[in-house]
Amino acid sequence: MPFDLQAYLANHREIINNALTRILDTTGQDNRLIEAMRYSLMANGKRLRPILCMAAAEAVGGPTGAVVPAACALEMIHTYSLIHDDLPAMDNDDLRRGKPTSHVKFNEATAILAGDALLTLAFQVLATAKKGEQGDELKRLAVIARIARAAGYLGMIEGQMQDMAYENQQLTQEELEKMHGLKTGVLIRASIASGAILAGGNDLQLDHLDEYARSIGLAFQITDDILNVEGDPTIMGKAVGTDHLRSKSTYPSLLGLAPSKEYARQCIQKAIKALQSFDQQAEPLRAIARYVLDRQR
Repeated sequence: MPFDLQAYLANHREIINNALTRILDTTGQDNRLIEAMRYSLMANGKRLRPILCMAAAEAVGGPTGAVVPAACALEMIHTYSLIHDDLPAMDNDDLRRGKPTSHVKFNEATAILAGDALLTLAFQVLATAKKGEQGDELKRLAVIARIARAAGYLGMIEGQMQDMAYENQQLTQEELEKMHGLKTGVLIRASIASGAILAGGNDLQLDHLDEYARSIGLAFQITDDILNVEGDPTIMGKAVGTDHLRSKSTYPSLLGLAPSKEYARQCIQKAIKALQSFDQQAEPLRAIARYVLDRQR
């Protein structure tokens, strides 16, 4: 019987959404800041990073329940980055996940604070797991350090700095891949590593999973660039053509549309090959790799 990816994604999204709702509900507050946090966090996101975290745990034979707090933290960090990236001082976007962006819905100050609050809450969740959750303490500390590095000045933040600095410049393919490896790739890699570490994966498994993560992270960004050219904004929930308007270097502008699609396919083939030593428990990761290539949003 073929693997049913859509059922798998729906099931895991429900687990993550329920857990995120519980986290926000246990703050004990219901004010404008919580409303802004909930507005962006509970929008119609793909939940790709937390699902990858859970799928990596499954691939190494571990229980997914133990990684749910880390998976939620990763989604909070991702959402915070979107809120800040959408701000007028950065990408100045009005639409995200089919809804007005946070600064449009509320105001700039509230959006900044909501992003800050989600980032901080993510590390609170990581650091305060209940007994029996998220594995032993050393594994949890290793995951916290890895996620902090990915989200910080050596990862996503530097990637965003480069993205803004390189507007109106034509980058080489090497420069473009380095930038997106920081802006997009590092959190995807941290998501997969976190799930595998907490579930007891060994060093060889972690190496293979990191190769998988590098490849799908690159494919994800290439596909994002392609969708910005020819995607359907009603499906994507955000505007298209914005990369061209901002004079950003993208894979289609550098390689062309058809070669970009072929390069994305090669990345996915490489990702699936990295999983050849894993058994059927890694089938969700293989299916997610194909989904990254074929997605419409």
